[in-house]
Amino acid sequence: MSSLFESQAPRPLADRLRPQTLEEVVGQDHLLGPEGPIGRMVATGRISSMILWGPPGCGKTTLARLIAARSDMQFEPLSAVFSGVADLRKVFEAAKGRRGVGRGTLLFVDEIHRFNRAQQDGFLPYVEDGTVTLVGATTENPSFELNGALLSRCQVFVLRRLDDEALEKLLARAETMENRPLPLTPEARQALRAMADGDGRYLLNMAEELFRLQAKAPLDVAGLAGAVQRRMPLYDKAQESHYNLISALHKSLRGSDADAALYWLARMLAGGEDPLYVARRMVRFAAEDVGLADPDALLQALAAWDTYERLGSPEGELALAQCVLYLATAPKSNAAYRAFGAAQQSARETGSLMPPKHILNAPTRLMRDLGYAKGYQYDHDTDEGFSGQNYFPDGMARREFYRPVERGFEREIRKRLDYWAKLRGRARDQSQDEE
Repeated sequence: MSSLFESQAPRPLADRLRPQTLEEVVGQDHLLGPEGPIGRMVATGRISSMILWGPPGCGKTTLARLIAARSDMQFEPLSAVFSGVADLRKVFEAAKGRRGVGRGTLLFVDEIHRFNRAQQDGFLPYVEDGTVTLVGATTENPSFELNGALLSRCQVFVLRRLDDEALEKLLARAETMENRPLPLTPEARQALRAMADGDGRYLLNMAEELFRLQAKAPLDVAGLAGAVQRRMPLYDKAQESHYNLISALHKSLRGSDADAALYWLARMLAGGEDPLYVARRMVRFAAEDVGLADPDALLQALAAWDTYERLGSPEGELALAQCVLYLATAPKSNAAYRAFGAAQQSARETGSLMPPKHILNAPTRLMRDLGYAKGYQYDHDTDEGFSGQNYFPDGMARREFYRPVERGFEREIRKRLDYWAKLRGRARDQSQDEE
């Protein structure tokens, strides 16, 4: 029970504006609307265990508390950062007692991904028999961080970062509660929403700072930047955001969208990604997705890597940006990548087949007597510089691994291969005639 002094203590604006009903929650209509999965659960009174996955400040804790209130369940909040097995046991024992008198318990576990595998397994029997309805909140991808057994007993719902409309609703509510407008120009108000980066709690914390300023005139964008601290982008180099953004960069390059690729490069660098990691990925992209359609792409990627190592940040980042533009606008071909994969598969299937004897060296008389190097034709001695001999193992049919595309430099390679195939066929026909 709160004391008199606690009730009179100042509360942050974000806490005072915390929604009191599900209808007041903003930005999550896809889950809470009449056709949304949580909306349907609440309407029927049948709440299943669930995992709420979303970025900070999107309302995971509030949503769990309101679901419990609407469903007349006891709300038991725990944090995986501060709680252990003993805390869980207490909750489970109390939940059993409530169940005996017909009342359910909603166990809310914040940062549930921080529980280890054994601790997560401890939930299973109590979720399975309905002792508790588990609502776990996480900012990390549940597929990577939570046990498969626990996930199979919970529905995963993705909460969205708050969009511009939802953030504006929060600002309007804050102004109503304070009974005065924020001291911002329209442009600065828009910049404030952008600075929040989808985090409603952070937005309200910044709004609270602005209300305290008692500014005599509305602040412009520059004034806003001086008054509040810009939020660092959400980016964890060891977690899902790292893989999401490098995937976005790679696929934008593959899709030849130079502008989008530049944006994702900027996002990664702003989030603190190691520029050398980006450089390595671009070298990989040049070999895998540009390939021989533009052989210079690999040289450009290596040059960008080398330039960054020499200059460092921020000067060297321009070389990475230039490389991104080169790769995005280069002709694309993964023919070399696919050819090597097919050759590897064939090598695994054929085992230890020997090369044909005519292409083996014969440094000893015994080897010459065994037929090593017999019948080998020196390509440079032919009129076309091409003998057309077989270089695959004896008993293995010829395979076509490399199939260049009709783009960029590979168009020229295709012409060469077609020409050599023609000569090879002519040599084969001549050999059959001689036999």
